[in-house]
Amino acid sequence: MKKKWNDYLWIAELTYITLGLVNILFAWLGMIFFLTPLAIAIFGGGKAYCNHFCGRGQLLNLLGSKLKMSKNITPPKFLRSTWFRYAFLTFFMTMFGLMIFSTYKVFTGISLEQAVTLLWTFKLPWMWADVSAVAPWMAQFAFGFFGVMLTSSTLGFITMVLSKPRSWCVYCPMGTMTQGICKLKHGRELPSDERGCEKDRGVA
Repeated sequence: MKKKWNDYLWIAELTYITLGLVNILFAWLGMIFFLTPLAIAIFGGGKAYCNHFCGRGQLLNLLGSKLKMSKNITPPKFLRSTWFRYAFLTFFMTMFGLMIFSTYKVFTGISLEQAVTLLWTFKLPWMWADVSAVAPWMAQFAFGFFGVMLTSSTLGFITMVLSKPRSWCVYCPMGTMTQGICKLKHGRELPSDERGCEKDRGVA
């Protein structure tokens, strides 16, 4: 099958991570990955982003399937359960809210913390970052948001290795939010052919 342009969006995901490591201010570009799925779902595109445009899903599939880094076994049932998906979304958004609050505190005069927090626990010093060109709160947001993106990428990599390549898709907060938007708009869960085949969701 001839590849389409959107089959190469894994390059965008890899480029984003690389740019963030080089210059933390590139973390702001991650807002594209954050807002685009929501906009597509809100304006009638359903799960099109998850199905066709998610660079992270493509990258995990490349690592797991093509490079054989995945055990390729079905993820645990609890990971696929509704309660876990929404509990993880709640936790994820709580952490995102705390990140926004930290940004606000820097905006009001609190000192900038030059660190990226991985897995909401481990603070990685980022002292080499030159953020003098922007306001401190903009830099704080970049540190916090890159931590969020690295954390979700790390979780995606771990579940890719331990189960199927795209097992992250099963509990991805963006996937859960877009599914929720679709449910609100249509009054029902989208069938598998609209929300992405079960293989893409890591459960086939």
